[in-house]
Amino acid sequence: MGRPRTNDDTVKERLIETATQMCATRPAESITIRALATAAGTATAAVYSLFGGKDALIGEVRNRAVAGLFQEVSGVPASDDPLADLYALAVAYRRWGREHSHLYTVLFGGVQRFDPSGEVGTSDPVRPLIEAIERGLSASVLFGDTTSIALSIWVTLHGLVTLELAGAFDTATAETAFESTILATLRGWTIRPI
Repeated sequence: MGRPRTNDDTVKERLIETATQMCATRPAESITIRALATAAGTATAAVYSLFGGKDALIGEVRNRAVAGLFQEVSGVPASDDPLADLYALAVAYRRWGREHSHLYTVLFGGVQRFDPSGEVGTSDPVRPLIEAIERGLSASVLFGDTTSIALSIWVTLHGLVTLELAGAFDTATAETAFESTILATLRGWTIRPI
């Protein structure tokens, strides 16, 4: 009879949750296998047996963050109005960041980086943004190049969400700042260059 399995899915989930919280709140160099295991209430061997090591565990946290954000933004339906779609994508991005603040911090705090010039994969959270921008360019309601527009929208969104998560705005200010700033950013790309 084999030994009972102690490193099951429950332990795996605890380790992922612990790693998510640590990655969002601590410097990367302070996150050790021992610290992860202790905080998750398990042995260091669990990290190795379930993930193969710390890097793979951190990779799983990143993968979950990417998948979660992709699921949120890819759920925004495309319409005949690319500008409305871009605003809806911004709303979805903000909602996901607010509902998953630790994952948001992990995703955009160093573990994952945004590269609007890189190749966009099929499950990349930037794909719906790129597709909406390209629809706007094709319909001549946006003017510029896809990468510059994507970067501009993302920088604006990231700044707003990061400040909101840090508590820099009260609720009313956050709502007003989000709507006015996103709309102003989108308007800026609707002007045909001279």
